[in-house]
Amino acid sequence: MDYKAKIMSSEDMNRTLKRLAHQIIEKNGGVDNLCLIGIKTRGVPLAERIAQNIEKFENQKIEVGQLDITLYRDDLSKINIDPIINKTDVPFSIEDKIVVLVDDVIFTGRTARAALDALVELGRPAKIQLCELIDRGHTELPIKANFVGKNIPTSRSEIVSVKVKEIDGKDIVVIKDM
Repeated sequence: MDYKAKIMSSEDMNRTLKRLAHQIIEKNGGVDNLCLIGIKTRGVPLAERIAQNIEKFENQKIEVGQLDITLYRDDLSKINIDPIINKTDVPFSIEDKIVVLVDDVIFTGRTARAALDALVELGRPAKIQLCELIDRGHTELPIKANFVGKNIPTSRSEIVSVKVKEIDGKDIVVIKDM
């Protein structure tokens, strides 16, 4: 095993995504005018699964989009001189909608900040909410998720690794040392 601690199994992740779907429905008084946008990369399959759960619970299909935040990062020059740009795919209007941004892990909050910048270029939603599978602490910005699957206190020297079957072939969340 190449990790320090297992935080979530596949079953844990599925149960958590169902709970997050229920919380989104409850907080918004239903699903009218609601859409989900996954932050690439692993936020996309998580958003799609939450939308599937919402559809099962509410018998209403939820629109799901994909947001690439690469060019909106404030640390782009530190990450890579030649960044890989993925495609943003939001094939619906977000004007006056309740948009739930979905991502795998919130750490410093900088990804969420970049996502907000990218999102407002697409339109003016009525409300933006943030849904994170894992909140590991250490935010550097005044950003807090509205929906959190699990809070995991970590040190800055640890890495929270989320794997999803759509990308990695399996569902698991682990903590690793740097």
